[in-house]
Amino acid sequence: MEDQKIKKRNLWFFPLGTVGRDMMYNLVTSYLLTFVLFTHQLSAAQLSAITAIMVAARVFDALNDPIMGNIIERTRTKWGKFKPWLAVGILTTSIVIYLAFSVQLQGWAFVWFFGIIYFLYSITYTMHDISYWGMVPALSSDADTRNQYTSRATLFAGIGGMMAAAFIPMLTAGDNAIGGNAVTAYGRVALIIAILGPVFLAFTIFGVKEQRNYNDDPVPPVSFKKIISTITGNDQLIWIAVIFLLQQIGNGIVLSGVGQTYIYVEFGYEGTFFTVFQMLGMMVTAFLMIFYPVISRKLHRKKLMDILMVISLVGYLIMLIPGLVLQGGGTLKFVLLTLGYMLANFGQYGFYLIMMISIMNTVEYNEYKHGTRDEGIVSSLRPFLTKLASALTVAIANITYIVFSIIQYTNGIADLEQKANIGEITAETKAAEVTSLLTGVQHSQTLGLLIVMTVLPCLLMFLSYVFYKKKYTLDEEEYDRICKALADRKAK
Repeated sequence: MEDQKIKKRNLWFFPLGTVGRDMMYNLVTSYLLTFVLFTHQLSAAQLSAITAIMVAARVFDALNDPIMGNIIERTRTKWGKFKPWLAVGILTTSIVIYLAFSVQLQGWAFVWFFGIIYFLYSITYTMHDISYWGMVPALSSDADTRNQYTSRATLFAGIGGMMAAAFIPMLTAGDNAIGGNAVTAYGRVALIIAILGPVFLAFTIFGVKEQRNYNDDPVPPVSFKKIISTITGNDQLIWIAVIFLLQQIGNGIVLSGVGQTYIYVEFGYEGTFFTVFQMLGMMVTAFLMIFYPVISRKLHRKKLMDILMVISLVGYLIMLIPGLVLQGGGTLKFVLLTLGYMLANFGQYGFYLIMMISIMNTVEYNEYKHGTRDEGIVSSLRPFLTKLASALTVAIANITYIVFSIIQYTNGIADLEQKANIGEITAETKAAEVTSLLTGVQHSQTLGLLIVMTVLPCLLMFLSYVFYKKKYTLDEEEYDRICKALADRKAK
């Protein structure tokens, strides 16, 4: 009875904790590059430097994330090994995010500042992200219960993402921009989200009770050898890491800034358009967020992936074909683009849920092979891959802007936003001049953006699908066999 009571409480307080975290993540991942492009005048060299910084920060995370996972494994406090890092991480991330969107510098001074603040974000976000998802195996080892925790946490993460998606574009571009310009608007939005992050995570820190059998185990040493051996010694972890990285790169391209920029240049510089596009694309995934545990009991993961792959393929085609045959940014074109994205994102999100469970299941596989679970190290790989993918999607986006000469238009808009911020022009004048500026964008340029946000994600998703079907062997039957073997081993 007591276990069921704890489970019910955990099923609410654990997922609630990630709402604010994912608002933070959405702000940085989906809007930081847009903020940079539309509020700063950048040369191709400066934009390339920012791209290099973001990629380098994620390479740095290749060391930072597993080290953080190892540090968590060594943590022994009366609050457990996860909660201290949740608290420290979320508070420092709040400070960093507020500064990132509020300090007003231009040119190379901004590039230097961006480098420092982005590396700090990598460090601070890692603290609470690894701690948060690392708790899942410590909440339950039952496969169905773990599915419930994971799917409900991703549901609430989606709610956080949708809240950000609903308000950030509307409040930062177009008629509803706070203060009449993007510079002021992003600073205010960042402050609000920096406050909400710790507020929501307090539910997890103060309300969740996890299993703490690890307190009886000896404290493992901080060791690069241990980190490397845990990862390289787990063949299924390596394969799912490659598969997950491919899927995350493809999944992130639309929201890396390419989708928002495409909608601005094709349909007008008005945040409401992107809000509708993104919100509907995210809302359709709520079905999977809610019903994935039920679906997973009826359909095996690999069979479900067959269905999801077809749905996404149809969606990407619906997004692409109108852009090829319809000129200009009409209502029909926008409706078809949004409908296609809803289908494509539904399939991508299903893949994401499957990958999440698949990574977590390598914990028991690791224990079966090597006698140790190493949840912290295994769990650290997922956020590292997510962040590496987000950096690579930013690189793809920036290369796209340079190749298709989009940067000249973003620089023009940034100049107008800065003038509106200092009161040199009114918000109405700014809007009129932005509209005039965007009339110069050629069809070949918008088509280039559209191809990058449809064809490339579809190809990467298909690659992850093929590798998962062929290389990942921890299906439902094999996982149950391993869990039974572990239970028999402990009973002796």
